[in-house]
Amino acid sequence: MLGFIKEKKRKHGVSMKVPLFLLFLFIGFLPMFVLGKLTDRSFRQTQIDSRVIEVQNQCLIVSNKMSRVGYMNEDSRDSTVDVELDTIADIFNGRIVVVNKNFKVIKDTFRLAEGRTHVAEEVIRCFQGESGSRLERDKHYFALAVPIYDNTEEKNIDGVLVATASTENLMDMAQRVSEKASFFLLMTWWILILAAAVLSVVLMGPFARLQKMLNRVAEGNLDEVISENAYKETREISAAVQNTMTKLKTVDQSRDEFVSNVSHELKTPITSIRVLADSLMSMEDVPVELYREFMTDISDEIDRESKIIDDLLSLVKMDKSVAELNVTQLDINGLVQQILKRLRPIARRRNVELIFESIREVTADADEVKLSLAINNLVENAIKYNVEGGWVRVTLDADHKFFFVKVSDSGIGIPEEFQEHVFERFYRVDKARSRETGGTGLGLAITRKVILMHHGAVRLASKEGEGSTFTVRIPLNYIPYSGQSGTNASSDETLPRSHKSKR
Repeated sequence: MLGFIKEKKRKHGVSMKVPLFLLFLFIGFLPMFVLGKLTDRSFRQTQIDSRVIEVQNQCLIVSNKMSRVGYMNEDSRDSTVDVELDTIADIFNGRIVVVNKNFKVIKDTFRLAEGRTHVAEEVIRCFQGESGSRLERDKHYFALAVPIYDNTEEKNIDGVLVATASTENLMDMAQRVSEKASFFLLMTWWILILAAAVLSVVLMGPFARLQKMLNRVAEGNLDEVISENAYKETREISAAVQNTMTKLKTVDQSRDEFVSNVSHELKTPITSIRVLADSLMSMEDVPVELYREFMTDISDEIDRESKIIDDLLSLVKMDKSVAELNVTQLDINGLVQQILKRLRPIARRRNVELIFESIREVTADADEVKLSLAINNLVENAIKYNVEGGWVRVTLDADHKFFFVKVSDSGIGIPEEFQEHVFERFYRVDKARSRETGGTGLGLAITRKVILMHHGAVRLASKEGEGSTFTVRIPLNYIPYSGQSGTNASSDETLPRSHKSKR
Protein backbone atom coordinates (compact mmCIF):
# COMPACT_ATOMS: atom_id res chain seq x y z
CA MET A 1 0.00 0.00 0.00
CA LEU A 2 2.82 2.37 0.91
CA GLY A 3 4.56 1.58 -2.36
CA PHE A 4 1.35 2.35 -4.25
CA ILE A 5 1.07 5.75 -2.54
CA LYS A 6 4.70 6.60 -3.35
CA GLU A 7 4.22 5.54 -6.95
CA LYS A 8 1.08 7.69 -7.17
CA LYS A 9 2.98 10.70 -5.83
CA ARG A 10 5.75 10.17 -8.35
CA LYS A 11 3.18 9.90 -11.11
CA HIS A 12 1.28 13.07 -10.28
CA GLY A 13 4.18 15.10 -8.92
CA VAL A 14 3.87 18.53 -7.36
CA SER A 15 2.70 21.59 -9.25
CA MET A 16 5.38 24.21 -9.72
CA LYS A 17 2.89 26.71 -8.28
CA VAL A 18 3.46 25.21 -4.83
CA PRO A 19 7.22 25.90 -4.57
CA LEU A 20 6.69 29.31 -6.19
CA PHE A 21 3.95 30.10 -3.66
CA LEU A 22 6.18 29.00 -0.75
CA LEU A 23 9.12 30.94 -2.16
CA PHE A 24 7.09 34.16 -2.40
CA LEU A 25 5.83 33.64 1.16
CA PHE A 26 9.35 33.07 2.42
CA ILE A 27 10.79 36.08 0.58
CA GLY A 28 7.93 38.29 1.76
CA PHE A 29 7.56 37.04 5.33
CA LEU A 30 11.19 36.70 6.39
CA PRO A 31 12.11 40.41 5.94
CA MET A 32 8.85 41.45 7.63
CA PHE A 33 9.46 39.11 10.55
CA VAL A 34 13.07 40.20 11.02
CA LEU A 35 12.18 43.88 10.62
CA GLY A 36 9.34 43.52 13.13
CA LYS A 37 11.62 41.90 15.71
CA LEU A 38 14.33 44.50 15.20
CA THR A 39 11.83 47.34 15.39
CA ASP A 40 10.27 45.95 18.57
CA ARG A 41 13.64 45.54 20.24
CA SER A 42 14.80 48.97 19.07
CA PHE A 43 11.60 50.57 20.37
CA ARG A 44 11.98 48.95 23.80
CA GLN A 45 15.63 49.97 24.04
CA THR A 46 14.85 53.53 22.94
CA GLN A 47 12.19 53.87 25.61
CA ILE A 48 14.55 52.60 28.31
CA ASP A 49 17.39 54.84 27.13
CA SER A 50 15.07 57.85 27.15
CA ARG A 51 13.91 57.02 30.67
CA VAL A 52 17.51 56.58 31.88
CA ILE A 53 18.49 59.94 30.43
CA GLU A 54 15.44 61.59 31.91
CA VAL A 55 16.08 60.18 35.39
CA GLN A 56 19.77 60.99 35.11
CA ASN A 57 19.02 64.61 34.23
CA GLN A 58 16.66 64.99 37.18
CA CYS A 59 19.22 63.40 39.49
CA LEU A 60 21.98 65.70 38.23
CA ILE A 61 19.79 68.71 38.89
CA VAL A 62 19.07 67.51 42.45
CA SER A 63 22.73 66.57 42.92
CA ASN A 64 23.83 70.09 41.99
CA LYS A 65 21.28 71.58 44.35
CA MET A 66 22.45 69.28 47.14
CA SER A 67 26.02 70.43 46.51
CA ARG A 68 25.01 74.10 46.72
CA VAL A 69 23.05 73.77 49.95
CA GLY A 70 25.58 71.40 51.54
CA TYR A 71 23.04 68.63 51.89
CA MET A 72 25.67 66.11 52.95
CA ASN A 73 26.35 68.21 56.04
CA GLU A 74 23.71 67.10 58.52
CA ASP A 75 23.58 70.52 60.16
CA SER A 76 22.63 72.35 56.95
CA ARG A 77 20.35 69.77 55.41
CA ASP A 78 17.46 71.35 53.47
CA SER A 79 14.09 69.64 53.81
CA THR A 80 12.99 70.91 50.41
CA VAL A 81 15.59 68.63 48.84
CA ASP A 82 14.04 65.65 50.61
CA VAL A 83 10.65 66.61 49.23
CA GLU A 84 12.14 66.93 45.76
CA LEU A 85 13.79 63.51 46.06
CA ASP A 86 10.50 61.95 47.11
CA THR A 87 8.73 63.62 44.21
CA ILE A 88 11.25 62.37 41.65
CA ALA A 89 11.06 58.86 43.09
CA ASP A 90 7.27 58.91 42.86
CA ILE A 91 7.26 60.28 39.31
CA PHE A 92 9.53 57.52 38.03
CA ASN A 93 8.03 54.84 40.24
CA GLY A 94 11.40 54.24 41.78
CA ARG A 95 13.58 54.76 44.83
CA ILE A 96 16.37 57.21 45.63
CA VAL A 97 19.08 56.55 48.18
CA VAL A 98 21.73 59.05 49.27
CA VAL A 99 25.02 57.56 50.55
CA ASN A 100 27.79 59.53 52.30
CA LYS A 101 31.51 58.93 52.19
CA ASN A 102 31.23 56.32 54.93
CA PHE A 103 28.81 54.31 52.75
CA LYS A 104 25.99 55.04 55.17
CA VAL A 105 22.55 55.84 53.90
CA ILE A 106 21.48 59.30 55.00
CA LYS A 107 18.34 59.44 52.83
CA ASP A 108 16.02 56.72 51.55
CA THR A 109 12.76 57.63 49.89
CA PHE A 110 11.40 54.28 51.07
CA ARG A 111 12.50 55.06 54.67
CA LEU A 112 13.86 51.56 55.03
CA ALA A 113 17.68 51.75 54.84
CA GLU A 114 18.49 55.07 56.53
CA GLY A 115 21.47 54.66 58.84
CA ARG A 116 22.52 51.40 57.24
CA THR A 117 25.63 50.73 55.24
CA HIS A 118 25.15 50.57 51.49
CA VAL A 119 28.12 49.16 49.58
CA ALA A 120 27.33 48.50 45.94
CA GLU A 121 29.43 48.36 42.80
CA GLU A 122 27.90 51.46 41.27
CA VAL A 123 28.47 53.39 44.55
CA ILE A 124 32.12 52.41 44.76
CA ARG A 125 32.73 53.28 41.12
CA CYS A 126 30.95 56.59 41.53
CA PHE A 127 33.20 57.53 44.48
CA GLN A 128 36.11 56.70 42.17
CA GLY A 129 34.79 59.19 39.63
CA GLU A 130 33.04 56.76 37.29
CA SER A 131 29.34 57.38 36.83
CA GLY A 132 27.15 54.80 35.10
CA SER A 133 23.93 52.88 35.05
CA ARG A 134 22.90 49.25 35.31
CA LEU A 135 19.86 47.72 33.64
CA GLU A 136 18.12 44.65 35.02
CA ARG A 137 15.87 43.49 32.16
CA ASP A 138 14.47 40.49 33.96
CA LYS A 139 13.54 42.49 37.06
CA HIS A 140 12.30 45.45 35.04
CA TYR A 141 14.31 48.26 36.63
CA PHE A 142 17.54 50.16 36.17
CA ALA A 143 19.88 51.82 38.66
CA LEU A 144 22.23 54.75 38.21
CA ALA A 145 24.62 56.58 40.50
CA VAL A 146 25.28 60.33 40.43
CA PRO A 147 28.08 61.95 42.48
CA ILE A 148 27.31 64.70 44.98
CA TYR A 149 30.16 67.19 45.21
CA ASP A 150 30.98 69.40 48.14
CA ASN A 151 30.68 73.15 47.75
CA THR A 152 34.41 73.77 47.84
CA GLU A 153 36.55 74.71 44.89
CA GLU A 154 38.17 71.25 44.81
CA LYS A 155 34.84 69.67 44.01
CA ASN A 156 35.45 66.56 46.02
CA ILE A 157 32.85 63.80 45.93
CA ASP A 158 31.00 64.10 49.19
CA GLY A 159 28.33 61.47 48.52
CA VAL A 160 26.49 59.45 45.94
CA LEU A 161 22.87 59.62 44.87
CA VAL A 162 21.66 56.18 43.83
CA ALA A 163 18.40 56.17 41.86
CA THR A 164 16.49 53.08 40.82
CA ALA A 165 13.50 53.38 38.48
CA SER A 166 11.02 50.81 37.27
CA THR A 167 10.77 50.00 33.56
CA GLU A 168 7.63 47.92 33.94
CA ASN A 169 5.32 50.62 32.62
CA LEU A 170 7.64 51.07 29.66
CA MET A 171 7.53 47.33 28.96
CA ASP A 172 3.73 47.37 29.23
CA MET A 173 3.55 50.17 26.68
CA ALA A 174 6.04 48.36 24.42
CA GLN A 175 3.96 45.19 24.75
CA ARG A 176 0.82 47.01 23.65
CA VAL A 177 2.68 48.46 20.69
CA SER A 178 4.03 45.02 19.89
CA GLU A 179 0.53 43.51 19.98
CA LYS A 180 -0.71 46.15 17.56
CA ALA A 181 2.30 45.52 15.35
CA SER A 182 1.58 41.76 15.49
CA PHE A 183 -1.98 42.41 14.39
CA PHE A 184 -0.69 44.52 11.53
CA LEU A 185 1.83 41.77 10.69
CA LEU A 186 -0.97 39.19 10.68
CA MET A 187 -3.05 41.30 8.29
CA THR A 188 -0.01 41.80 6.11
CA TRP A 189 0.64 38.04 6.24
CA TRP A 190 -2.81 37.27 4.84
CA ILE A 191 -2.33 39.90 2.13
CA LEU A 192 1.04 38.33 1.36
CA ILE A 193 -0.55 34.86 1.08
CA LEU A 194 -3.13 36.21 -1.37
CA ALA A 195 -0.47 38.08 -3.38
CA ALA A 196 1.78 35.00 -3.47
CA ALA A 197 -1.09 32.82 -4.70
CA VAL A 198 -2.01 35.35 -7.41
CA LEU A 199 1.62 35.77 -8.49
CA SER A 200 2.13 32.01 -8.64
CA VAL A 201 -0.88 31.61 -10.91
CA VAL A 202 0.08 34.59 -13.09
CA LEU A 203 3.73 33.56 -13.46
CA MET A 204 2.77 29.98 -14.29
CA GLY A 205 0.12 31.14 -16.76
CA PRO A 206 2.37 30.80 -19.85
CA PHE A 207 3.32 27.27 -18.79
CA ALA A 208 -0.36 26.42 -18.30
CA ARG A 209 -1.15 27.70 -21.81
CA LEU A 210 1.77 25.71 -23.15
CA GLN A 211 0.44 22.61 -21.38
CA LYS A 212 -2.98 23.07 -23.02
CA MET A 213 -1.31 23.23 -26.43
CA LEU A 214 0.67 20.07 -25.66
CA ASN A 215 -2.51 18.32 -24.49
CA ARG A 216 -4.13 19.09 -27.84
CA VAL A 217 -1.08 17.65 -29.57
CA ALA A 218 -1.31 14.56 -27.35
CA GLU A 219 -4.90 14.12 -28.53
CA GLY A 220 -3.58 13.73 -32.06
CA ASN A 221 -3.63 17.28 -33.41
CA LEU A 222 -0.11 17.33 -34.85
CA ASP A 223 -0.94 20.50 -36.80
CA GLU A 224 -1.25 22.48 -33.55
CA VAL A 225 1.11 25.46 -33.57
CA ILE A 226 3.12 25.49 -30.33
CA SER A 227 4.05 29.07 -29.59
CA GLU A 228 4.34 30.69 -26.16
CA ASN A 229 6.77 33.60 -26.03
CA ALA A 230 6.02 35.09 -22.61
CA TYR A 231 9.37 33.91 -21.21
CA LYS A 232 12.64 32.89 -22.72
CA GLU A 233 12.13 29.40 -21.25
CA THR A 234 8.65 28.98 -22.73
CA ARG A 235 9.91 30.28 -26.06
CA GLU A 236 12.73 27.74 -26.08
CA ILE A 237 10.40 24.92 -24.98
CA SER A 238 7.91 25.91 -27.68
CA ALA A 239 10.64 25.90 -30.32
CA ALA A 240 11.93 22.51 -29.15
CA VAL A 241 8.44 20.99 -29.12
CA GLN A 242 7.61 22.49 -32.50
CA ASN A 243 10.85 21.09 -33.89
CA THR A 244 10.03 17.69 -32.40
CA MET A 245 6.54 17.79 -33.90
CA THR A 246 8.00 18.67 -37.29
CA LYS A 247 10.31 15.68 -37.02
CA LEU A 248 7.41 13.48 -35.91
CA LYS A 249 5.38 14.55 -38.91
CA THR A 250 8.40 13.90 -41.10
CA VAL A 251 8.80 10.45 -39.55
CA ASP A 252 5.10 9.80 -40.07
CA GLN A 253 5.36 10.83 -43.71
CA SER A 254 8.54 8.77 -44.07
CA ARG A 255 6.74 5.76 -42.65
CA ASP A 256 3.96 6.13 -45.20
CA GLU A 257 6.50 6.62 -47.96
CA PHE A 258 8.50 3.65 -46.70
CA VAL A 259 5.45 1.37 -46.78
CA SER A 260 4.59 2.66 -50.24
CA ASN A 261 8.18 2.18 -51.44
CA VAL A 262 8.43 -1.31 -49.95
CA SER A 263 5.19 -2.29 -51.64
CA HIS A 264 6.37 -0.86 -54.94
CA GLU A 265 9.88 -2.33 -54.74
CA LEU A 266 8.63 -5.79 -53.84
CA LYS A 267 5.86 -5.68 -56.41
CA THR A 268 8.07 -4.59 -59.32
CA PRO A 269 10.13 -7.82 -59.63
CA ILE A 270 7.01 -9.93 -59.14
CA THR A 271 5.25 -7.99 -61.90
CA SER A 272 8.22 -8.51 -64.21
CA ILE A 273 8.28 -12.24 -63.43
CA ARG A 274 4.55 -12.52 -64.08
CA VAL A 275 4.82 -10.65 -67.39
CA LEU A 276 7.70 -12.88 -68.51
CA ALA A 277 5.91 -16.03 -67.39
CA ASP A 278 2.63 -14.98 -69.09
CA SER A 279 4.56 -14.19 -72.27
CA LEU A 280 6.08 -17.67 -72.28
CA MET A 281 2.74 -19.35 -71.63
CA SER A 282 0.99 -17.35 -74.36
CA MET A 283 3.49 -18.40 -77.03
CA GLU A 284 3.49 -21.77 -78.77
CA ASP A 285 6.61 -23.60 -79.83
CA VAL A 286 8.90 -21.23 -77.93
CA PRO A 287 12.50 -21.45 -79.18
CA VAL A 288 14.99 -22.73 -76.65
CA GLU A 289 17.07 -19.57 -76.93
CA LEU A 290 14.06 -17.34 -76.18
CA TYR A 291 12.95 -19.65 -73.37
CA ARG A 292 16.46 -19.52 -71.88
CA GLU A 293 16.53 -15.70 -72.19
CA PHE A 294 13.17 -15.32 -70.43
CA MET A 295 14.19 -17.75 -67.68
CA THR A 296 17.43 -15.80 -67.18
CA ASP A 297 15.43 -12.58 -66.81
CA ILE A 298 13.09 -14.29 -64.35
CA SER A 299 16.09 -15.54 -62.36
CA ASP A 300 17.53 -12.00 -62.27
CA GLU A 301 14.23 -10.62 -61.01
CA ILE A 302 14.10 -13.29 -58.31
CA ASP A 303 17.66 -12.38 -57.27
CA ARG A 304 16.67 -8.72 -57.10
CA GLU A 305 13.61 -9.58 -55.01
CA SER A 306 15.78 -11.67 -52.70
CA LYS A 307 18.31 -8.85 -52.30
CA ILE A 308 15.56 -6.35 -51.44
CA ILE A 309 14.17 -8.71 -48.81
CA ASP A 310 17.65 -9.36 -47.37
CA ASP A 311 18.36 -5.63 -47.12
CA LEU A 312 14.98 -5.01 -45.50
CA LEU A 313 15.64 -7.74 -42.97
CA SER A 314 19.03 -6.17 -42.19
CA LEU A 315 17.42 -2.80 -41.59
CA VAL A 316 14.68 -4.31 -39.44
CA LYS A 317 17.23 -6.12 -37.29
CA MET A 318 19.22 -2.92 -36.78
CA ASP A 319 16.06 -0.93 -36.04
CA LYS A 320 15.06 -3.21 -33.20
CA SER A 321 15.74 -1.74 -29.76
CA VAL A 322 17.31 -5.02 -28.67
CA ALA A 323 19.86 -4.99 -31.48
CA GLU A 324 23.39 -4.95 -30.19
CA LEU A 325 26.85 -4.77 -31.64
CA ASN A 326 29.24 -7.69 -31.34
CA VAL A 327 32.18 -5.41 -30.57
CA THR A 328 35.72 -6.76 -30.74
CA GLN A 329 39.20 -5.36 -31.32
CA LEU A 330 39.59 -5.18 -35.11
CA ASP A 331 42.47 -4.56 -37.45
CA ILE A 332 40.74 -1.96 -39.61
CA ASN A 333 43.52 -2.03 -42.23
CA GLY A 334 43.06 -5.79 -42.74
CA LEU A 335 39.27 -5.41 -42.77
CA VAL A 336 39.36 -2.79 -45.54
CA GLN A 337 41.85 -4.85 -47.56
CA GLN A 338 39.56 -7.88 -47.40
CA ILE A 339 36.60 -5.80 -48.59
CA LEU A 340 38.59 -4.38 -51.51
CA LYS A 341 39.84 -7.87 -52.42
CA ARG A 342 36.22 -9.07 -52.73
CA LEU A 343 35.25 -6.06 -54.84
CA ARG A 344 38.22 -5.98 -57.24
CA PRO A 345 36.58 -8.40 -59.71
CA ILE A 346 33.57 -6.07 -59.96
CA ALA A 347 35.90 -3.09 -60.42
CA ARG A 348 37.83 -4.91 -63.21
CA ARG A 349 34.62 -5.77 -65.05
CA ARG A 350 33.72 -2.07 -65.03
CA ASN A 351 37.31 -1.02 -65.84
CA VAL A 352 37.56 0.94 -62.58
CA GLU A 353 40.88 1.28 -60.75
CA LEU A 354 40.56 0.46 -57.03
CA ILE A 355 43.17 2.20 -54.82
CA PHE A 356 43.77 1.71 -51.09
CA GLU A 357 45.75 4.36 -49.20
CA SER A 358 46.60 3.51 -45.60
CA ILE A 359 48.00 6.48 -43.68
CA ARG A 360 48.63 4.50 -40.49
CA GLU A 361 47.85 1.19 -38.81
CA VAL A 362 44.45 1.35 -37.09
CA THR A 363 43.00 -0.90 -34.40
CA ALA A 364 39.52 -0.08 -33.09
CA ASP A 365 36.48 -1.50 -31.27
CA ALA A 366 33.82 -2.43 -33.86
CA ASP A 367 31.38 -5.07 -35.04
CA GLU A 368 33.23 -6.79 -37.87
CA VAL A 369 30.17 -8.00 -39.78
CA LYS A 370 28.22 -4.73 -39.64
CA LEU A 371 31.22 -2.48 -40.29
CA SER A 372 32.23 -4.66 -43.27
CA LEU A 373 28.70 -4.27 -44.64
CA ALA A 374 28.82 -0.46 -44.30
CA ILE A 375 32.23 -0.01 -45.94
CA ASN A 376 31.37 -2.59 -48.61
CA ASN A 377 28.22 -0.62 -49.54
CA LEU A 378 30.19 2.63 -49.89
CA VAL A 379 32.92 1.10 -52.07
CA GLU A 380 30.49 -0.94 -54.17
CA ASN A 381 28.39 2.17 -54.84
CA ALA A 382 31.52 4.08 -55.83
CA ILE A 383 32.32 1.33 -58.35
CA LYS A 384 28.78 0.99 -59.73
CA TYR A 385 28.18 4.72 -60.19
CA ASN A 386 31.55 5.39 -61.81
CA VAL A 387 32.58 6.14 -65.36
CA GLU A 388 34.42 3.87 -67.76
CA GLY A 389 38.13 3.93 -66.89
CA GLY A 390 37.46 5.74 -63.62
CA TRP A 391 38.98 5.23 -60.18
CA VAL A 392 37.93 4.67 -56.57
CA ARG A 393 40.28 5.64 -53.75
CA VAL A 394 39.78 4.32 -50.19
CA THR A 395 41.81 6.19 -47.56
CA LEU A 396 42.22 5.04 -43.95
CA ASP A 397 43.53 7.40 -41.27
CA ALA A 398 43.14 7.99 -37.52
CA ASP A 399 43.86 10.44 -34.72
CA HIS A 400 43.87 9.91 -30.96
CA LYS A 401 40.06 9.49 -30.76
CA PHE A 402 38.64 8.46 -34.14
CA PHE A 403 39.51 6.56 -37.27
CA PHE A 404 38.44 7.84 -40.70
CA VAL A 405 37.51 5.93 -43.84
CA LYS A 406 37.25 8.12 -46.93
CA VAL A 407 35.78 6.66 -50.14
CA SER A 408 36.33 8.93 -53.17
CA ASP A 409 35.44 8.24 -56.79
CA SER A 410 35.58 9.82 -60.21
CA GLY A 411 31.98 8.95 -60.92
CA ILE A 412 28.89 10.75 -62.02
CA GLY A 413 28.47 12.72 -58.78
CA ILE A 414 25.27 13.69 -57.02
CA PRO A 415 23.37 16.93 -57.70
CA GLU A 416 23.29 19.20 -54.67
CA GLU A 417 19.49 19.16 -54.38
CA PHE A 418 19.53 15.36 -53.92
CA GLN A 419 22.41 15.06 -51.47
CA GLU A 420 20.35 15.49 -48.30
CA HIS A 421 18.04 12.64 -49.28
CA VAL A 422 20.45 9.94 -50.37
CA PHE A 423 20.49 8.17 -46.97
CA GLU A 424 16.71 7.75 -47.06
CA ARG A 425 15.40 4.25 -47.66
CA PHE A 426 14.62 3.40 -51.29
CA TYR A 427 15.77 6.84 -52.40
CA ARG A 428 17.54 6.85 -55.76
CA VAL A 429 18.96 9.80 -57.67
CA ASP A 430 18.79 7.95 -61.01
CA LYS A 431 16.18 5.22 -60.64
CA ALA A 432 16.72 3.78 -64.10
CA ARG A 433 20.47 3.42 -63.64
CA SER A 434 20.01 2.07 -60.12
CA ARG A 435 17.92 -0.79 -61.42
CA GLU A 436 20.42 -1.42 -64.19
CA THR A 437 23.18 -1.79 -61.63
CA GLY A 438 21.01 -3.90 -59.32
CA GLY A 439 20.61 -1.30 -56.55
CA THR A 440 17.76 -1.60 -54.06
CA GLY A 441 17.96 1.93 -52.61
CA LEU A 442 18.71 0.51 -49.15
CA GLY A 443 22.48 0.25 -49.16
CA LEU A 444 23.30 3.72 -47.87
CA ALA A 445 20.42 3.59 -45.36
CA ILE A 446 22.03 0.45 -43.93
CA THR A 447 25.47 2.09 -44.00
CA ARG A 448 24.27 5.12 -42.08
CA LYS A 449 22.50 2.92 -39.53
CA VAL A 450 25.66 0.87 -38.91
CA ILE A 451 27.80 3.99 -38.49
CA LEU A 452 25.34 5.50 -36.02
CA MET A 453 25.33 2.25 -34.06
CA HIS A 454 29.11 2.69 -33.70
CA HIS A 455 28.53 6.28 -32.43
CA GLY A 456 30.05 7.57 -35.64
CA ALA A 457 29.16 10.03 -38.36
CA VAL A 458 29.14 10.07 -42.15
CA ARG A 459 29.57 13.08 -44.43
CA LEU A 460 29.08 13.47 -48.15
CA ALA A 461 30.85 15.89 -50.47
CA SER A 462 29.85 15.64 -54.12
CA LYS A 463 29.69 17.62 -57.31
CA GLU A 464 27.71 16.52 -60.31
CA GLY A 465 29.95 15.14 -63.05
CA GLU A 466 33.09 15.24 -60.86
CA GLY A 467 32.54 12.42 -58.40
CA SER A 468 31.69 11.97 -54.73
CA THR A 469 33.51 11.52 -51.42
CA PHE A 470 31.99 9.78 -48.40
CA THR A 471 33.87 10.32 -45.14
CA VAL A 472 33.15 8.02 -42.21
CA ARG A 473 34.28 8.89 -38.67
CA ILE A 474 34.07 6.25 -35.93
CA PRO A 475 35.50 6.32 -32.36
CA LEU A 476 38.48 4.05 -31.73
CA ASN A 477 37.00 2.99 -28.38
CA TYR A 478 33.36 1.92 -28.30
CA ILE A 479 31.56 3.01 -25.10
CA PRO A 480 27.86 2.07 -24.95
CA TYR A 481 25.61 4.92 -23.87
CA SER A 482 23.96 4.16 -20.53
CA GLY A 483 20.40 2.93 -20.86
CA GLN A 484 20.68 2.53 -24.62
CA SER A 485 21.32 -0.36 -26.90
CA GLY A 486 23.67 -0.33 -29.80
CA THR A 487 21.08 0.71 -32.33
CA ASN A 488 19.99 3.77 -30.40
CA ALA A 489 23.31 4.77 -29.00
CA SER A 490 23.98 7.62 -31.38
CA SER A 491 22.03 10.72 -32.03
CA ASP A 492 22.04 13.24 -34.83
CA GLU A 493 24.17 15.48 -32.65
CA THR A 494 27.14 13.24 -33.51
CA LEU A 495 26.72 13.94 -37.20
CA PRO A 496 28.02 16.83 -39.23
CA ARG A 497 25.55 19.09 -40.91
CA SER A 498 25.83 17.31 -44.26
CA HIS A 499 25.28 13.80 -42.87
CA LYS A 500 21.96 13.37 -44.69
CA SER A 501 23.28 12.24 -48.02
CA LYS A 502 23.44 9.21 -50.26
CA ARG A 503 23.42 8.07 -53.81
